[in-house]
Amino acid sequence: MPAAAAEVAGLSYDPHAALEQMGIPVIRYWLRDTWGAWAPAQRVVIIAKGLSPTEERCVLAHEVEHILAGDTGCGRGDGMRAERRADLRASRKLIALSDFCAARQWATSEAELAAELSVTTWVLRARIADLEGGARWLGTSKIAG
Repeated sequence: MPAAAAEVAGLSYDPHAALEQMGIPVIRYWLRDTWGAWAPAQRVVIIAKGLSPTEERCVLAHEVEHILAGDTGCGRGDGMRAERRADLRASRKLIALSDFCAARQWATSEAELAAELSVTTWVLRARIADLEGGARWLGTSKIAG
C-alpha cells in the first residue's frame, strides 16, 4: 500500500479504498457466527450481508489489518494474538486521537461517542483500551476473522 494511503486515519480512513488499492475484492455473504473473514488462498474478504455502513467499515478495517500482517487464518497457532492485533491496529486507523478527543468532550455515552466516530462500540473500546494501556480489553470481537 502506498505510504500516503497508510497515513490516513480517523473519519477519513476508508478501508474500502485500501482494499481496492490492494486489489482485494469484497464479497457479501450470509455468515453464521462472524461478521467478516480474510480468505488468503482466494485473496478475497468475505463480509456478512446486512451489516450497517459503520459495521462494514469496522469489519473491513479489521480485515485490512490481517492482510497487512500476512495472517493466514484466525484458527491456527497465533490466532487470538492476530485477532487482537487486527482489532488494535484497525481501531488506531479508524479513530484518530484528535477526533476522539474532540468528540469525547461532549459525548454523554459510549454509544454516542462511537456513533460520532463512525465506529462500533467494540472498536471504540479497543481504542480506549489502547490509550489506557490495554488492561481492560481482553476479549475477542464478532468482527474477528
